Amino acid sequence: MPRKTFISYKYSEAQDLRDAIIEALGPDADFYKGETSDSPDMTDLKTSTIKKNLTDMMFHTSVLIVIISPNMKQSKWIDWEIEYCLQNNTREGRTSQTNGVIGVIKKVYGGYDWFKNNGQNSDGCSSSFYQEHLVYDIIKNNRYNQNPKVYSCNTCKTVNALTGSYISYVEEDTFLANPTKYIENAYEKSENNGSGYDLTKTK
Repeated sequence: MPRKTFISYKYSEAQDLRDAIIEALGPDADFYKGETSDSPDMTDLKTSTIKKNLTDMMFHTSVLIVIISPNMKQSKWIDWEIEYCLQNNTREGRTSQTNGVIGVIKKVYGGYDWFKNNGQNSDGCSSSFYQEHLVYDIIKNNRYNQNPKVYSCNTCKTVNALTGSYISYVEEDTFLANPTKYIENAYEKSENNGSGYDLTKTK
């Protein structure tokens, strides 16, 4: 079943990936509620007007796609958009549910090592390590927060990349090859307001 989605991203360095994600959604792009290349420029609008426009788009969505890019923390809006989508907001007599959230790592100079590195634990298990100082606290605080934790390996305490964290990371190429898989995974974790995770809902 298609999910209503919104993409949160730093415009100056990730609009190309935003467009690629919308294209990869195929027919499901009809359920995308965020900005596109045809959207009017909101740069010169008052902050209150921008917030109203964004909340109008986000309120009815169920999955937030966050583009993880090198300078995302310079954005004025990404952490606020994540906070809004994680909370239960009421308008017109309806209360929104907590959105599922998926982080899509942008490919930079042909790779992902600016943010992600792979290694091997002493017991032979593979693990991924992330430069999480490059992302907002509201993202970091929703990583490895499954409760109760389910370990892929009880020896080295590794967790599943898609279920061990409320906000999972997936590389751009992997996401674009099958966006429905990762959107649905994020949506499933959001059911019952993310009850299987210790959620941090404020930035």
